[in-house]
Amino acid sequence: MSRIKANLSMRWHVAFVIALLAGASFGSTLNDVKKAGHIKCGVSTGIPGFSNPDRQGNWTGLDVDVCRAIAAAVLGDADRVRYIPLTPGDRFNALQSGEIDVLSRVTTWTHSRDTTLGIIFAGVSFYDGQGFMVHTASGVTSAEALKGAAICVQSGTTSAQNLADYFRELELSYQPVTFSSSDQAFNAFKAGGCNAVTADLSQLYAQRTKLDPPESATVLKTVISKEPLGPAVRQDDMQWYNIVKWTLFAIVNAEELGITSQNVDQLKNSKKPVIQRMLGVNSDTGAPMGLQSDWAYRLIKQVGNYQEIFDRNVGKDSPLKIERGLNSLWNKGGILFAPPLI
Repeated sequence: MSRIKANLSMRWHVAFVIALLAGASFGSTLNDVKKAGHIKCGVSTGIPGFSNPDRQGNWTGLDVDVCRAIAAAVLGDADRVRYIPLTPGDRFNALQSGEIDVLSRVTTWTHSRDTTLGIIFAGVSFYDGQGFMVHTASGVTSAEALKGAAICVQSGTTSAQNLADYFRELELSYQPVTFSSSDQAFNAFKAGGCNAVTADLSQLYAQRTKLDPPESATVLKTVISKEPLGPAVRQDDMQWYNIVKWTLFAIVNAEELGITSQNVDQLKNSKKPVIQRMLGVNSDTGAPMGLQSDWAYRLIKQVGNYQEIFDRNVGKDSPLKIERGLNSLWNKGGILFAPPLI
């Protein structure tokens, strides 16, 4: 009788493992994307430089280009992306439910988000930090001078928690004025509804471009947090996670190797093994991910390397004029780093 029970127990265990593995849906996202013919990309409702629609409804920005690079790698066409605008309160539910395939929306990689939501971050696309913007006419030059001030902040983000922690640590009083969207918080600041507005520096610079004139507001030098921003996917599909992760790494490695959208065709004839490998000339790095061997070539050709993406969206060639800073390569004074493609 005990042997029968043991056999039944073993069969139940095997069946459970098979069901568990089946539930992991390995490769299902890639298959779904290929079947649909496009990637569903969760973006912001409008943050210049990162994800913002123009008057014709065309989406542009650094976060947008991350999704375009994924589309180029997977589908061979960077334009095969469907953009879904999401508020901070909606973004994680949209990813968990499958409404989107990837979240690329100025989202900070944190412990709680990585361990409790069923999602996983694929890397860092922009190293940021939280700061403050004040009315230039106020004469305020430091965050410490905001004691007792009314500060606009967006709810449902890490900014509200960082703000509370910062003033608590300094034992300073302040009046939080919360809003459900970034635009609401900045419009209130613009209208004089608060003395300062706090958010990631990238958003402060983006919103500052909307002011007339932009010089009417000043971004303080004080930085109160570290905000590694990057794309996230669901935890139940390692194949899709690897695709998104290595797309991001390919963008960074391409800059380090000097491969651009302009010279990528010429560099196919390079004698450097690492460049040949990246462009799919002498090896197939795409097969383990279910992609074509020239996946990296396609995304570099159509979207560019990290420097190209940064400069045109938020850097020297954009209205934001954000300096590379921490987002420079590790060998050029920054901390931007990607594992080697070997």
